[in-house]
Amino acid sequence: MKKLVALLVLTFFFVGSNAQVKKEIAIPDILGYKTLKTDLHVHTVFSDGKVWPTTRIEEAYREGLDAIAITDHLEYRPFKSDIPASHNRSHEIAKPDATKKGVILIKGTEVTKSKMPPGHFNALFINDADKMDNEDYMVQLKEAKSQNGFIFWNHPGWRAQQKETVWWDVHTEIYNQGLMQGIEVVNSGDYYPEAHQWALDKKLTILCNTDMHDPSAMSYDLVKGHRPMTLVFAKERSEAGIREALEARRTAAYFRDIVVAEPMYLKAIFEASVEVLEVERKGNAVKVTLLNKSDLPFHIKNVSPYFRCKDFTIPAMSKISIEAIVAADANASTVSFEIANLYAAPNKGLEYQFNF
Repeated sequence: MKKLVALLVLTFFFVGSNAQVKKEIAIPDILGYKTLKTDLHVHTVFSDGKVWPTTRIEEAYREGLDAIAITDHLEYRPFKSDIPASHNRSHEIAKPDATKKGVILIKGTEVTKSKMPPGHFNALFINDADKMDNEDYMVQLKEAKSQNGFIFWNHPGWRAQQKETVWWDVHTEIYNQGLMQGIEVVNSGDYYPEAHQWALDKKLTILCNTDMHDPSAMSYDLVKGHRPMTLVFAKERSEAGIREALEARRTAAYFRDIVVAEPMYLKAIFEASVEVLEVERKGNAVKVTLLNKSDLPFHIKNVSPYFRCKDFTIPAMSKISIEAIVAADANASTVSFEIANLYAAPNKGLEYQFNF
């Protein structure tokens, strides 16, 4: 109990006096949808996390998130002797603060089977986590489905669970029974190219979550960067809007300075972020000035045979000019590039054409 109290005191220390200062994350709305920032996999002391549920709300608010899901483990609760409670309790405690701060709190839980297969699964939008407490994972997943839950596979490439990222026959069974709608392509900053390909092939929703156990300030450099998150392109800023977008697979994984998504969403993010301000041409020499209005940098590789320039980065919230030499026989105004940090396929940047 003393250890737990010490952890809670440490949590409040890290939240600190600037707890009410909300960070704004500038990623544009696209295609008529609102771009919501979400973390759909976090833990509290009601499983093996190190923070009280209300701290997760404070962190989310301060770090500019629109929504989180507290997904405490069903099977693993090391503090249970200190905090005996229903599996629904962490959500109940966090809900009033979430409402007060305008953070959308999604009710969830984690099915935690230590061996592979099947691994771990999160169920979101459920009604009663206690009803999912069962030794049989198929019974648990079917109960989540009966509660109209949205189910996704957590950290499929987690090396503590399996040395290689493998899709087992059991996962085919789970998938075919409609018990898996999404997959974590990124978990806690770890990117799984195999999971990315499965998401594309099997039409699974792309997800990126922290799976946080410690306070967020102990887990990520929040001054220079941000926590991993799932970008949700929703019709409205609400729980129902997030649910509809997840089911429609309108999401992107955002970690470090990388975004993973279907090409149409990556293209839309780039075009809503970057504006060509000016093009100056003197003979074969060209100078192009670009403005980036988002918090995303864009790393550009030149793949055009007739537009000769070095690879470059368009920094976040910045204006830059690039200089190039245009081949003498080139008269087209469209130039091909690869945006290296927008992953349209596993470890593959988005192919894009600038129209100058």
